[in-house]
Amino acid sequence: MLSLNVTNETSRLRAVVLGTAVSNGDVPSIEEAYDPKSIEHIKAGTYPDEADMIKEMEAVNNVFSKYDVKVFRPKIIENYNQIFARDIAFVIDNKFIKANILPDREQELDALQHVIDQINPTDIVKPPDAVHIEGGDVMLWNDYIFIGTYKGEDYPDHITARTNLEGVQFIKALFPNKIVKEFDLAKSKTEARDNALHLDCCFQPVGKDKGIIYKDGFRAESDYMYLVDLFGADNLFYITRDEMYNMNSNVFSIDEHIVISEEKFVRLNTWLRSKDFIVEEVPYAEISKQEGLLRCSTMPLVRD
Repeated sequence: MLSLNVTNETSRLRAVVLGTAVSNGDVPSIEEAYDPKSIEHIKAGTYPDEADMIKEMEAVNNVFSKYDVKVFRPKIIENYNQIFARDIAFVIDNKFIKANILPDREQELDALQHVIDQINPTDIVKPPDAVHIEGGDVMLWNDYIFIGTYKGEDYPDHITARTNLEGVQFIKALFPNKIVKEFDLAKSKTEARDNALHLDCCFQPVGKDKGIIYKDGFRAESDYMYLVDLFGADNLFYITRDEMYNMNSNVFSIDEHIVISEEKFVRLNTWLRSKDFIVEEVPYAEISKQEGLLRCSTMPLVRD
Protein backbone atom coordinates (compact mmCIF):
# COMPACT_ATOMS: atom_id res chain seq x y z
CA MET A 1 0.00 0.00 0.00
CA LEU A 2 1.03 3.59 -0.58
CA SER A 3 1.25 5.66 2.60
CA LEU A 4 0.23 9.03 1.20
CA ASN A 5 1.78 12.10 2.76
CA VAL A 6 1.98 15.58 1.26
CA THR A 7 1.84 18.64 3.52
CA ASN A 8 3.77 21.19 1.46
CA GLU A 9 5.39 21.78 -1.93
CA THR A 10 9.01 21.30 -0.95
CA SER A 11 9.63 18.43 1.51
CA ARG A 12 11.73 15.54 0.20
CA LEU A 13 9.84 13.79 -2.59
CA ARG A 14 9.56 9.98 -2.39
CA ALA A 15 6.78 9.05 -4.84
CA VAL A 16 5.14 10.94 -7.69
CA VAL A 17 2.89 10.49 -10.72
CA LEU A 18 4.46 11.88 -13.88
CA GLY A 19 2.14 12.28 -16.86
CA THR A 20 2.98 10.96 -20.30
CA ALA A 21 3.11 12.39 -23.82
CA VAL A 22 3.06 8.97 -25.51
CA SER A 23 0.19 8.65 -28.02
CA ASN A 24 -0.78 12.25 -27.36
CA GLY A 25 -3.11 12.42 -30.33
CA ASP A 26 -3.47 14.80 -33.25
CA VAL A 27 -3.21 18.57 -32.97
CA PRO A 28 -6.57 19.61 -31.51
CA SER A 29 -8.94 21.93 -33.31
CA ILE A 30 -9.40 25.42 -31.89
CA GLU A 31 -12.83 24.31 -30.62
CA GLU A 32 -11.24 21.40 -28.74
CA ALA A 33 -8.56 23.52 -27.00
CA TYR A 34 -9.05 24.37 -23.32
CA ASP A 35 -6.84 27.45 -22.96
CA PRO A 36 -5.75 30.54 -24.92
CA LYS A 37 -2.08 29.53 -25.17
CA SER A 38 -2.88 26.24 -26.91
CA ILE A 39 -5.20 28.14 -29.29
CA GLU A 40 -2.40 30.60 -30.05
CA HIS A 41 -0.04 27.78 -31.07
CA ILE A 42 -2.72 25.88 -33.02
CA LYS A 43 -3.36 29.03 -35.07
CA ALA A 44 0.36 29.66 -35.59
CA GLY A 45 1.12 26.07 -36.61
CA THR A 46 3.57 25.78 -33.69
CA TYR A 47 1.61 23.32 -31.53
CA PRO A 48 4.11 20.93 -29.89
CA ASP A 49 5.20 17.70 -31.56
CA GLU A 50 4.65 14.47 -29.62
CA ALA A 51 8.25 13.27 -30.02
CA ASP A 52 9.60 16.53 -28.58
CA MET A 53 7.26 16.35 -25.60
CA ILE A 54 8.18 12.72 -24.88
CA LYS A 55 11.87 13.78 -24.76
CA GLU A 56 11.06 16.64 -22.39
CA MET A 57 9.14 14.41 -20.00
CA GLU A 58 11.91 11.80 -20.04
CA ALA A 59 14.36 14.51 -18.99
CA VAL A 60 12.23 15.03 -15.87
CA ASN A 61 11.95 11.28 -15.33
CA ASN A 62 15.76 11.10 -15.42
CA VAL A 63 16.01 13.75 -12.69
CA PHE A 64 13.61 11.74 -10.53
CA SER A 65 15.73 8.65 -11.11
CA LYS A 66 18.84 10.57 -10.05
CA TYR A 67 17.22 11.34 -6.69
CA ASP A 68 15.70 7.86 -6.16
CA VAL A 69 12.10 9.04 -6.47
CA LYS A 70 9.49 6.34 -7.17
CA VAL A 71 7.72 7.33 -10.38
CA PHE A 72 4.29 6.13 -11.49
CA ARG A 73 3.11 6.70 -15.06
CA PRO A 74 -0.45 6.58 -16.41
CA LYS A 75 -1.61 3.63 -18.48
CA ILE A 76 -1.41 4.76 -22.12
CA ILE A 77 -4.71 5.73 -23.72
CA GLU A 78 -4.40 5.84 -27.52
CA ASN A 79 -4.52 9.35 -29.03
CA TYR A 80 -5.24 11.10 -25.76
CA ASN A 81 -3.49 13.93 -23.90
CA GLN A 82 -2.28 12.60 -20.52
CA ILE A 83 0.47 15.10 -19.77
CA PHE A 84 -1.04 17.13 -16.95
CA ALA A 85 -1.35 14.70 -14.04
CA ARG A 86 -1.88 17.50 -11.52
CA ASP A 87 -5.29 18.44 -12.97
CA ILE A 88 -7.03 15.15 -12.32
CA ALA A 89 -6.24 14.51 -8.64
CA PHE A 90 -4.07 15.73 -5.78
CA VAL A 91 -2.94 14.68 -2.31
CA ILE A 92 -3.41 16.71 0.88
CA ASP A 93 -1.95 15.07 4.00
CA ASN A 94 -2.99 11.41 3.52
CA LYS A 95 -6.06 12.05 1.34
CA PHE A 96 -6.18 11.37 -2.41
CA ILE A 97 -8.75 13.82 -3.79
CA LYS A 98 -10.19 13.19 -7.23
CA ALA A 99 -10.90 16.33 -9.22
CA ASN A 100 -14.21 16.96 -10.94
CA ILE A 101 -12.47 17.72 -14.19
CA LEU A 102 -13.79 18.65 -17.60
CA PRO A 103 -15.92 15.69 -18.77
CA ASP A 104 -13.68 15.08 -21.79
CA ARG A 105 -10.80 14.20 -19.44
CA GLU A 106 -12.36 11.60 -17.15
CA GLN A 107 -10.45 8.76 -18.84
CA GLU A 108 -7.23 10.23 -17.45
CA LEU A 109 -8.24 9.19 -13.94
CA ASP A 110 -9.12 5.69 -15.13
CA ALA A 111 -5.57 5.40 -16.49
CA LEU A 112 -4.25 5.79 -12.94
CA GLN A 113 -6.33 2.98 -11.45
CA HIS A 114 -3.18 0.88 -10.89
CA VAL A 115 -1.96 3.65 -8.55
CA ILE A 116 -5.33 4.22 -6.90
CA ASP A 117 -5.55 0.48 -6.15
CA GLN A 118 -2.50 0.89 -3.87
CA ILE A 119 -4.21 3.55 -1.73
CA ASN A 120 -6.33 2.80 1.31
CA PRO A 121 -9.93 3.19 0.04
CA THR A 122 -10.85 5.23 3.13
CA ASP A 123 -8.26 7.83 2.04
CA ILE A 124 -9.80 8.35 -1.42
CA VAL A 125 -12.15 11.32 -1.67
CA LYS A 126 -14.54 12.08 -4.56
CA PRO A 127 -16.16 15.51 -4.20
CA PRO A 128 -19.84 16.01 -5.11
CA ASP A 129 -20.61 17.16 -8.65
CA ALA A 130 -21.16 20.81 -7.67
CA VAL A 131 -17.56 21.02 -6.43
CA HIS A 132 -15.05 22.06 -9.09
CA ILE A 133 -11.40 21.85 -8.06
CA GLU A 134 -8.18 21.00 -9.90
CA GLY A 135 -4.76 20.25 -8.44
CA GLY A 136 -3.06 23.21 -10.10
CA ASP A 137 -5.19 25.48 -7.93
CA VAL A 138 -4.30 23.71 -4.67
CA MET A 139 -1.02 24.77 -3.05
CA LEU A 140 0.11 23.35 0.30
CA TRP A 141 2.28 25.20 2.77
CA ASN A 142 2.25 23.27 6.06
CA ASP A 143 -0.65 24.70 8.10
CA TYR A 144 -1.94 26.59 5.06
CA ILE A 145 -3.84 25.45 1.99
CA PHE A 146 -3.82 28.11 -0.74
CA ILE A 147 -6.54 27.70 -3.38
CA GLY A 148 -6.90 29.55 -6.66
CA THR A 149 -10.47 30.31 -7.71
CA TYR A 150 -12.48 32.77 -9.78
CA LYS A 151 -15.17 34.91 -8.18
CA GLY A 152 -16.56 36.58 -11.28
CA GLU A 153 -20.27 36.18 -12.01
CA ASP A 154 -19.31 34.85 -15.44
CA TYR A 155 -17.56 31.80 -13.92
CA PRO A 156 -19.69 29.32 -15.95
CA ASP A 157 -18.60 31.04 -19.19
CA HIS A 158 -14.87 30.60 -18.49
CA ILE A 159 -13.39 27.25 -19.50
CA THR A 160 -10.20 28.66 -17.93
CA ALA A 161 -11.93 28.89 -14.52
CA ARG A 162 -11.35 25.45 -13.00
CA THR A 163 -12.02 25.82 -9.25
CA ASN A 164 -15.19 27.33 -7.84
CA LEU A 165 -16.07 28.63 -4.37
CA GLU A 166 -17.85 25.34 -3.63
CA GLY A 167 -14.43 23.74 -4.14
CA VAL A 168 -12.91 26.09 -1.58
CA GLN A 169 -15.67 25.31 0.95
CA PHE A 170 -15.26 21.58 0.35
CA ILE A 171 -11.56 21.72 1.23
CA LYS A 172 -12.29 23.87 4.29
CA ALA A 173 -14.75 21.27 5.55
CA LEU A 174 -12.40 18.38 4.79
CA PHE A 175 -9.44 20.00 6.59
CA PRO A 176 -10.91 22.04 9.47
CA ASN A 177 -7.53 22.33 11.22
CA LYS A 178 -5.86 24.01 8.23
CA ILE A 179 -5.88 27.68 7.30
CA VAL A 180 -7.57 27.67 3.90
CA LYS A 181 -7.10 30.88 1.91
CA GLU A 182 -8.59 31.38 -1.52
CA PHE A 183 -7.19 33.69 -4.21
CA ASP A 184 -9.28 35.29 -6.95
CA LEU A 185 -7.29 34.74 -10.17
CA ALA A 186 -7.23 36.72 -13.40
CA LYS A 187 -8.81 34.82 -16.29
CA SER A 188 -8.85 35.37 -20.03
CA LYS A 189 -10.19 33.12 -22.75
CA THR A 190 -8.31 35.03 -25.45
CA GLU A 191 -4.97 36.32 -24.08
CA ALA A 192 -2.63 33.82 -22.41
CA ARG A 193 -0.52 36.63 -20.93
CA ASP A 194 -3.53 37.67 -18.87
CA ASN A 195 -4.77 34.21 -17.92
CA ALA A 196 -3.76 32.53 -14.66
CA LEU A 197 -5.20 29.12 -15.56
CA HIS A 198 -4.35 27.82 -12.07
CA LEU A 199 -2.75 29.27 -8.94
CA ASP A 200 0.58 27.68 -9.88
CA CYS A 201 0.61 29.89 -13.00
CA CYS A 202 1.21 32.94 -10.80
CA PHE A 203 2.58 31.67 -7.47
CA GLN A 204 4.53 28.81 -5.92
CA PRO A 205 6.57 28.36 -2.74
CA VAL A 206 10.17 27.12 -2.98
CA GLY A 207 12.47 26.11 -0.14
CA LYS A 208 11.36 26.76 3.43
CA ASP A 209 10.24 30.37 3.17
CA LYS A 210 10.60 31.63 -0.40
CA GLY A 211 8.31 31.87 -3.39
CA ILE A 212 7.82 32.91 -7.02
CA ILE A 213 4.97 35.34 -7.68
CA TYR A 214 3.26 37.35 -10.43
CA LYS A 215 1.27 40.31 -9.13
CA ASP A 216 -1.17 40.70 -12.00
CA GLY A 217 -2.24 37.06 -11.78
CA PHE A 218 -4.43 38.13 -8.85
CA ARG A 219 -7.63 40.10 -9.43
CA ALA A 220 -7.46 41.68 -5.96
CA GLU A 221 -4.28 43.38 -4.75
CA SER A 222 -5.20 42.29 -1.22
CA ASP A 223 -4.76 38.65 -2.27
CA TYR A 224 -1.32 39.41 -3.69
CA MET A 225 -0.35 41.37 -0.55
CA TYR A 226 -1.48 38.47 1.66
CA LEU A 227 1.31 36.35 0.18
CA VAL A 228 3.85 39.18 0.20
CA ASP A 229 3.16 39.76 3.89
CA LEU A 230 3.17 36.04 4.72
CA PHE A 231 6.43 35.19 2.95
CA GLY A 232 8.16 38.56 3.27
CA ALA A 233 8.84 40.89 0.33
CA ASP A 234 12.56 40.00 0.25
CA ASN A 235 11.82 36.27 0.03
CA LEU A 236 9.87 36.46 -3.23
CA PHE A 237 11.00 36.38 -6.85
CA TYR A 238 8.79 38.72 -8.89
CA ILE A 239 8.13 37.53 -12.43
CA THR A 240 7.13 39.67 -15.40
CA ARG A 241 4.09 39.27 -17.65
CA ASP A 242 6.19 37.44 -20.25
CA GLU A 243 7.77 35.23 -17.57
CA MET A 244 4.30 34.34 -16.33
CA TYR A 245 3.32 33.52 -19.94
CA ASN A 246 6.35 31.22 -20.14
CA MET A 247 5.30 29.69 -16.78
CA ASN A 248 8.29 30.65 -14.59
CA SER A 249 6.29 29.98 -11.41
CA ASN A 250 5.51 26.44 -12.54
CA VAL A 251 8.73 24.76 -11.39
CA PHE A 252 8.81 21.64 -9.20
CA SER A 253 10.66 20.96 -5.95
CA ILE A 254 12.31 17.64 -5.09
CA ASP A 255 13.19 18.97 -1.66
CA GLU A 256 13.85 22.25 0.15
CA HIS A 257 17.12 22.71 -1.72
CA ILE A 258 16.51 21.11 -5.14
CA VAL A 259 14.26 22.61 -7.83
CA ILE A 260 13.55 21.29 -11.33
CA SER A 261 13.27 24.29 -13.65
CA GLU A 262 13.06 25.00 -17.38
CA GLU A 263 16.49 25.60 -18.90
CA LYS A 264 15.46 28.90 -20.51
CA PHE A 265 14.39 30.50 -17.20
CA VAL A 266 17.75 32.25 -16.91
CA ARG A 267 16.72 35.06 -14.56
CA LEU A 268 14.82 32.74 -12.22
CA ASN A 269 17.47 30.02 -12.21
CA THR A 270 20.17 32.59 -11.44
CA TRP A 271 18.11 33.87 -8.49
CA LEU A 272 17.50 30.35 -7.20
CA ARG A 273 21.20 29.55 -7.30
CA SER A 274 21.97 32.83 -5.52
CA LYS A 275 19.71 31.53 -2.71
CA ASP A 276 21.72 28.26 -2.57
CA PHE A 277 19.25 26.07 -4.44
CA ILE A 278 20.45 23.25 -6.67
CA VAL A 279 18.68 23.83 -9.99
CA GLU A 280 18.11 20.81 -12.20
CA GLU A 281 17.50 22.36 -15.61
CA VAL A 282 15.39 20.51 -18.18
CA PRO A 283 13.92 21.43 -21.58
CA TYR A 284 10.15 21.92 -21.22
CA ALA A 285 9.35 24.75 -23.63
CA GLU A 286 7.29 22.57 -25.97
CA ILE A 287 5.03 21.33 -23.19
CA SER A 288 4.59 24.92 -21.98
CA LYS A 289 2.78 25.71 -25.23
CA GLN A 290 -0.26 23.98 -23.69
CA GLU A 291 -0.24 26.40 -20.75
CA GLY A 292 1.26 23.93 -18.29
CA LEU A 293 4.75 23.13 -17.08
CA LEU A 294 6.60 21.09 -14.47
CA ARG A 295 4.19 21.33 -11.55
CA CYS A 296 1.22 20.68 -13.85
CA SER A 297 2.63 17.41 -15.16
CA THR A 298 3.51 15.97 -11.74
CA MET A 299 1.33 14.76 -8.86
CA PRO A 300 3.24 14.11 -5.61
CA LEU A 301 2.02 11.13 -3.59
CA VAL A 302 4.60 10.89 -0.81
CA ARG A 303 6.87 13.53 0.67
CA ASP A 304 8.77 13.30 3.97
